[in-house]
Amino acid sequence: MVYLDNNSTTPMDQKVKNRYCEATDLFGNVNVIYQLGIEARRAMNEAYDILYPGIGAADEDDIIITSSTSEGNNTVIKTFIDAFLKGSGKKHIITTVSEHSSIKAPCAYAKTLGMEVTYLYTDENGRIDPNELENAIREDTALISVLFASNESGAIQPVKEISQIARKYNIPFHCDGAQAIGKVKVNVRDLGVDYFTFSAHKFHGPKGVGGLYVREGAPYVNLIHGGNQMGGKRGGSVYLNGMIAMAEAVKLANEHLDEMHTRVAKLRDKLEEAILQIPDTKSYVDKKYRLPNTVVASFRGIEGESMLWDLNVNGIYAATGSSCSSERLEGSEVLEALGEDPEIAHTGIIFSLSRFTTEEEIDYVIKKLPGIVERLRAISMTYAKVAPK
Repeated sequence: MVYLDNNSTTPMDQKVKNRYCEATDLFGNVNVIYQLGIEARRAMNEAYDILYPGIGAADEDDIIITSSTSEGNNTVIKTFIDAFLKGSGKKHIITTVSEHSSIKAPCAYAKTLGMEVTYLYTDENGRIDPNELENAIREDTALISVLFASNESGAIQPVKEISQIARKYNIPFHCDGAQAIGKVKVNVRDLGVDYFTFSAHKFHGPKGVGGLYVREGAPYVNLIHGGNQMGGKRGGSVYLNGMIAMAEAVKLANEHLDEMHTRVAKLRDKLEEAILQIPDTKSYVDKKYRLPNTVVASFRGIEGESMLWDLNVNGIYAATGSSCSSERLEGSEVLEALGEDPEIAHTGIIFSLSRFTTEEEIDYVIKKLPGIVERLRAISMTYAKVAPK
C-alpha cells in the first residue's frame, strides 16, 4: 500500500497514538478539585504549554479546543453573522474561490441573511493578488478569510501581506490553517492573523479534535453555548485525550519540519518529474509557492475517478478534486481557478506525501503510473490520438 492522500487525512504517529491511549486514563472532571480532576487539569495545562508555543501564540491569546477546522471556521464566520444581525452595519466578507467548503458554506448561509461575499480569484500559482484584495475592501467589510494553503493545489497564500492589509483597515483576518502545521513553520503572532484554525488529523494526530486560535481582543461569539469549559467560549466537556494527543502531534510536526522541506520535498520532486515524462501531463503551481509535500497533476483524456480506481487496484491511494467532495463529478474548481480548461480540470489528481512516505513507495508509483495511463487512454473516448505525419 502506498498512501498519498495526506492532505485529506494522515495516519496517526505511533508516538501520538501511545500518548492518546495513555491519556484515556485521565477521565476525571477537570473543573473539580478532587484528585482525579486535579490530575486531568494538570495534563490539560501541560498540553496547552505545548500548543501555545507550538503555533506561536501569546499567553493572552486563546486556543479553543474544537472538534475540527470546520467547527473553528464556522465559529469565526458566525461571529460576524451575529454582529451583523445585531446591527453592526458590517455586512461584507472577503474570501477566495479556493476555500474549503467549511468557509464557503457558512458564507453562503451569511448571504441568505443579507450579508454579501466577495470571492477573490487566484493566479496561475493559486495565489490571490494582495492589491486586488485591498481594492475589494469596503466601509462595511466585516471580515477577511483566506486559507493558508490549498489542499488541492498546495498553493500557499501571501498570508503576512494579507494580514498587513487587514491591519491597515482594522478588519479582522481569519486564516484556515488546516494544511499548514507540519508542512511549514507556523507562528500566528508573526503571521499577524486574528484567527487561525486547524485539525490534528492533518498532521498525524487523531480525528475529532482541532484548535481555534483567537488573538487577544478579536471579536468572538460562541458557536456552542453551555458550561464554563474553554473559559466559557465553547460549551461541552473537553476531549482531553484528543487534546493531549494533538499537543504531542504539534510537537512532533515542528520537530520534523526540516525533514519535510528536504527529504519529503525531494521525493515530491522525483514523483513530479516522473509524471511529467508521461505525454500530455501537466503539473501546477511553482514549487516556491507550493507545499513541500504536494503534486497536483492532470492526465489528458483520463477522468480523475477512473485514474483513482486504477491507482487503487494497484494499492496506491491518492485524491481528485476536493478531498471532502470526492463524490462529485464536476471538474476541480481549484484547477479551473488556476486557468485550466474545464475538460482538463476533470483529470486532476492530487498526490500528497507525508514524513512517513518512503523512496521505495515513490519508486513503486513511478513504475506503475505509465501502464495505468496507457490502459486508461486506450479506452478513453476523449483522448485525441493524432496519427504521426
